[in-house]
Amino acid sequence: MNIKHLVLWAGLVVTTLSPLAEAGSNASQVAVHEPASIIKFAKDVEKYAAQQGARAFIIARLGRPLKDLPKGIQYTHTAVAIYSDIILEDGEIIQGYAIHNLYQTEGRLNKSQLVTDYPVDFFWGAYELKAGIIIPTPEIQQRLMDLISSGQDKTLHNPNYSVLANPMNRQFQNCTEYTLDLLNAAIYQTTDIARIKTNTQAYFKPQRLHTSGFKLMLGAMLQDDITTKDHQGKVATATFTTIARYLDQYGLATSMVTFYSDGSTQPVDG
Repeated sequence: MNIKHLVLWAGLVVTTLSPLAEAGSNASQVAVHEPASIIKFAKDVEKYAAQQGARAFIIARLGRPLKDLPKGIQYTHTAVAIYSDIILEDGEIIQGYAIHNLYQTEGRLNKSQLVTDYPVDFFWGAYELKAGIIIPTPEIQQRLMDLISSGQDKTLHNPNYSVLANPMNRQFQNCTEYTLDLLNAAIYQTTDIARIKTNTQAYFKPQRLHTSGFKLMLGAMLQDDITTKDHQGKVATATFTTIARYLDQYGLATSMVTFYSDGSTQPVDG
């Protein structure tokens, strides 16, 4: 392959991989839908979760067209929503869901930070107004709430970001792996990351990413937030769907749905 062909191929690799890297874990989002539609959808998601009695749940959004994402990837960002007291700018306190995210650091995409935002913020840049919702059992919900209210969730944050992070080890982390780490901290009642990863290896099955090794190698050369250094052999990562299957397998979720803008729901294939 000559230099000209290599450059053209590299451009195709960036086109293929960048939707996954750019769409999900950024705090700054450009609205695709009318603000009124986003606000209504965000409120409808909150109402649905509240009607289900959820005090803590897993939430996911789609930031790019589904056709642009690798097979098996249904959402581009996953986080934990906690029913909380929210202080408005005028000092008024209201109740609603605060969303606890791991986002890429602006200008340093291979680094991440923990950011709390709210449903309207969360869905502001969504490509499609649909949400993935997993409601854990009441016991796991309470443990998630205790974990976050105590600030221990921060001890599970690894600022070294990779969109393809391997959830089986501690080298890198993305938003979905962070969510999985929070869940496992709640399930096993520990923030010992070594123990969490041991249990992840034993019980969690990640999503195989079907992308050629050559594409991944070039992607790693061209984008700071793409690396496979933490993988040995086949590349696999945590996804919203694999988390749903994990919790369903061990009876740790009461509901797993895709919530649409018309208010309808469809069960997640757990």
